[in-house]
Amino acid sequence: MKTAWSRSTTAGSTSLSQNSQCQPESRYFSAMRETELYPTIKSFFERLGYEVKAEVASCDVVAKRVDEPPVVIEIKTGLTLQLFFQAVDRLALAETVYIAVPKPKRALPREAAKLCRRLGLGLLVISNSGNVEVLAEPEPYRPRPNVKRKAALLKEFKRRKGDPNIGGSTRTKLMTAYKQDALRLLAHIKAQGPSKLADLRAATKVDRAANILRDDYYGWFERRARGVYGPTEVGIAAFASHSEHILDLQDP
Repeated sequence: MKTAWSRSTTAGSTSLSQNSQCQPESRYFSAMRETELYPTIKSFFERLGYEVKAEVASCDVVAKRVDEPPVVIEIKTGLTLQLFFQAVDRLALAETVYIAVPKPKRALPREAAKLCRRLGLGLLVISNSGNVEVLAEPEPYRPRPNVKRKAALLKEFKRRKGDPNIGGSTRTKLMTAYKQDALRLLAHIKAQGPSKLADLRAATKVDRAANILRDDYYGWFERRARGVYGPTEVGIAAFASHSEHILDLQDP
């Protein structure tokens, strides 16, 4: 659950308070019109020292404070793709752009604020009681690199032979480097009969053979004796159904 900071516009001064909020879809937003959101947004920025005007040069709201750059706020009744398109376009006019929506009946998903940060946008949520919650500040997005995930991605790319999948596939079984290694082991056992782990590793060059045989994720292998493995009926069926791919794996 994401912790969101809110600035209350109902008090005499702007204050920060923590609210655990966060999860949307269009049908979850309150039935508030865009024009009903404007007074709260105007009051919110005025309390922060801005002069606020509506419908300025195609922008829903523009706030300006002394000699500072302008702030643009785009108002919509829900988070839509069109709203993000519009807000990103406003970045050509102002460095600081917020999108503002009514507080939904259910909490916003954390991905909403994450997407705003990635796009360099701020996110404001307005409640019926007149509170403005700042779920994201508009600032340049600097993603924190995930070294572990990156290493896993490169490892999978390097280990996988060929390009056996179709991009954009959903609800279909994918061919992974792990599955390819399991097929290499299965092919050797099918050809040579029950085999010792050491022989399997040497013949197939699968360094994780022990883990694959021990975990038996696909149900293809069974231990016939200490350190000796043979195919199950499921494994024999898998060999037949993956025969073409197994031939591809055997090509140099």
